[in-house]
Amino acid sequence: MHWWMVKAKLHRARVTECDLDYAGSISIDSDILAAAQIFPYEYVQVTNYANATLWRTYVIPAPSGSGTVGLNGPPARLFRPGDDVVVLSFALCTASELATLRPRVVFLRHEERLPNRVAEVRVDRIPLPAAWPSG
Repeated sequence: MHWWMVKAKLHRARVTECDLDYAGSISIDSDILAAAQIFPYEYVQVTNYANATLWRTYVIPAPSGSGTVGLNGPPARLFRPGDDVVVLSFALCTASELATLRPRVVFLRHEERLPNRVAEVRVDRIPLPAAWPSG
């Protein structure tokens, strides 16, 4: 059996740009991706706090230190610069992998003219029941 688990979360990332004419994806500052251990072209889910829009797409790295979180292509109609979003990446895990999974939650801070700076990274442990099946 396999379980879909959250591998990483960007908590309250702030959208900095939207480009309807781009082919698609979400652009995220490379420093933020490194902190979350989200890889280029990884499949992610983006949820907008302003309107509850949920979008699934892939990640492309933006320049390091830019603070960029940009929605490209069709989601540019559903997200706006200044919107706060949650970005989730997932892993498909076996029972044995659950014991070693350490989801990363990246909290972002926002300063005037400097959005999306890594404020804190938490690495969580999945609390498995004592009778959890192995293998």
